[in-house]
Amino acid sequence: MASPVLQTFRSMAYNNGWANHRLLSACTGLTQDEFEALRTGFFPSLRATLNHILVIDRFYVDALEGGTLGPAAWADDQPCRDIPSLHAAQAAVDRRLIAFCEQLDESGLTGCTQVHRATRIQHERTDRLLLHLFQHQIHHRGQAHAMLSGTSVPPPQLDEFFAEEEAPLRSREFSDLGWSEALIWGETGAG
Repeated sequence: MASPVLQTFRSMAYNNGWANHRLLSACTGLTQDEFEALRTGFFPSLRATLNHILVIDRFYVDALEGGTLGPAAWADDQPCRDIPSLHAAQAAVDRRLIAFCEQLDESGLTGCTQVHRATRIQHERTDRLLLHLFQHQIHHRGQAHAMLSGTSVPPPQLDEFFAEEEAPLRSREFSDLGWSEALIWGETGAG
């Protein structure tokens, strides 16, 4: 079983993937016009906001994996024009982040990640970079959640963190994702 610190980062990665799945699943009920409509937020639409999450996730996950993608990540700041393609692309980067966190050990958390910026390479502790990435995702998902409130689709609950007694409420989504409570919490016989 992983140390409590490692388990926290791993469960954060799973929670991030689940929250994205839950939010994007709700967004499948939007019309294309609702997806693209101008709204109040840091980015001017659900399409722009959700694509921003994807693009920045790709940027940081690539760096965490040792890649050099850098600013090329946002050469197209809205690579997904519709919800199905965005959902698939976000799920793919979420799986990469989970895999990265699953393979981490204590020394990896305190190791250095090189983030390729436009004019320099930023050297950042891996644990700090992960926490920054999780905070970024939560921040912008919250904005998308608020935007969704102004559509025909009710926003899903995103403010929980795998409360033990609420496992039955997420079991269908976990099944869709191929996950189990045991997998996320590193229990013997997980899978």
